[in-house]
Formats: sequence, C-alpha cells, structure tokens
Amino acid sequence: MIIPGKYLLFLGDVADRLDAKTACGLLDWAPERCAGQWRLPSCGVDLGLEDMDFEQALAAGARTLVIGVTPFGGAIADSWIAPITAALDAGLNVASGMHRRLGTVPEIAAAAERSGASLFDVRVPGRSFPVGTGRKRTGRRMLMVGTDCAVGKKYTALAIARALTESGGKATFRATGQTGILIAGEGVPIDAIVSDFVAGAAESLSPDNDADHWDVIEGQGSLFHPAYAGVALGLLHGSQPDAIILCHAAGRTHVDGYPDFPLPELAECIEANLELARRTNPAVRCAGISVNTSALPVEERAAYLQAIGDRFGLPCFDPVATGADALVAHVAATFD
Repeated sequence: MIIPGKYLLFLGDVADRLDAKTACGLLDWAPERCAGQWRLPSCGVDLGLEDMDFEQALAAGARTLVIGVTPFGGAIADSWIAPITAALDAGLNVASGMHRRLGTVPEIAAAAERSGASLFDVRVPGRSFPVGTGRKRTGRRMLMVGTDCAVGKKYTALAIARALTESGGKATFRATGQTGILIAGEGVPIDAIVSDFVAGAAESLSPDNDADHWDVIEGQGSLFHPAYAGVALGLLHGSQPDAIILCHAAGRTHVDGYPDFPLPELAECIEANLELARRTNPAVRCAGISVNTSALPVEERAAYLQAIGDRFGLPCFDPVATGADALVAHVAATFD
C-alpha cells in the first residue's frame, strides 16, 4: 500500500492529543509529509500546523487526507462524513486507520466514485495469515510491551530502531498499528487480525533474518488492559522476543478510559510479560524501560528516570526527551 503525496491531517472534533495520536505520530516521525491540518470548529487539538481548506492543501502539495484520530472502537463519526466527502470531491485521496472501511459509508464511496480519488484503509490486512507455529526463527526480536495503551510503544520502537541503525547495527522497525504503517510504509494492523491468527501474523511480520539483525516490533495494547489484553498476548507469543522493553506513561494511575482499573506496578508488568513470553522463547529478557515523562515538570524528569533505572538495574529512558542511545549500548553489551 503506497499512499501518495503529502498528507493533510484530519483532526475532526477530538478533545485531546491522546485521541489524535495518529496525527501526532506522523508529525513527529514523518514531518516532511505533513502539509497542514484540518479541524472542525469544536476540535480541541492544535498540532501547530497551518489550518488549510482542501484547495489550499492541494496547492501546498497534499494529495491525501489522513484521518489522524483514533476514537474508541475505530468508528467513523457521522460529523466526519461531510468533510471527508468534500475532500474527495476536491480531488484528495483519503486514508483511514479506522476499523470501519471507508467504502462502506455510502456518501464516501459515492464521492470517491465521482472524483476518481482513492480510498486507503490502512487498518485492513492486505493478506491472510496462518496460525502461529512457535518455530524459532533466525535473527533477533525486540518487542515493546506496556502498562497500558497509548504509553509510547510506537515512539519507543521508532527511537530504538533509529538509534540501532545510527550506531551501525542492523535493525528494522516493524509496524503493527495504523500510524506505524503510515510512517514505515508497511506493516500488519495486528488488532484487525482474527484472534486465531494474531500469533501467525506476528511471525510473518518478523521472519528469519541475519543473526545480528534486530526486528524492533511496535507493541499493541497491554496484558493488563480489560479490553485489549488479547492482542497483546498474541503479539507477544508470535513475536518470540529475545528482549522486551516495558513502556509506561509517568503520572498515569489507571487504564486510560477505565478508572476502575489501576495500572499494574512496573515489576508486576515486567514479570507477567516475561512469564508469558517464555512460552515461545524461554530465553527472553527485559532489556530496558521506556517512560513518557511529558506529564512531569521538566526539572523532575531526569531524577524520575534515574530512580527507575537504579531500581531495576536497567536503562530507563524517554524516547523523545533522551533518545534510546543508553538502551542500545546496554543491548550491545548484554546480548551476544
């Protein structure tokens, strides 16, 4: 799936940046492809890009309107249909990471037919997958796991893959969600795979490779999430990670959107992931801890990371604020 041109990021009417994580991820990791933003009047998020109408976006080089928000359940809101239709009539393609296919919305399908523009459903698998085999594969794999959703698993994987390659190592970022796929240009929308085939899809995503090559795999969900534990477990088993990286958001106390479910302690989360990962790779280790410290005062962040690193004897880093060089150095010293 090759999505053409620069992107106009559609923010709809979301209230906060957590709901706009696709747009945020594209702006952070593929800024050269982001021409501008489009928002409904009630939108509470501003990415700092120029607000453009569809004609202005086309003039600025945009060719595709990307749905940059990730609402609960992956639905296309009724309030989005008219602007998406208008974008298609103006000549923009539309790309979406929603679970609902764009073409199943009659107005959107009709507009695409009228204009000749293309619809890209990033969250729809482009192929079928076998069931998992559990067969050991050559090469090395590193999987991001989390205390919750939206804690920085994608950012962590991208930062690690970049740091590994910049240090002269062999590494590939393996995308498992719609934003990662838009950034990398390929991947598997793992939460759209039928549950029996999630482990097999993860095996296909990270096939046999050179002995010293790292597949750095974007995580999904959390084993402790009341709704999304299943996808996390299938990905854990199919990835057969040699290393896991625990990802956490500082200051978060409960599962996002589930106030009755407190987050697990870091040690509990590490051990649960290791115990279940050993089903397909008995040699798995936790190699580090990644923390999104953006909710903390700037002057407190370094001490916070240091305290966690000292407690676990592992590199603890913020993929945005500090980068992943310390993690890469630790991996080079401890994995032979």
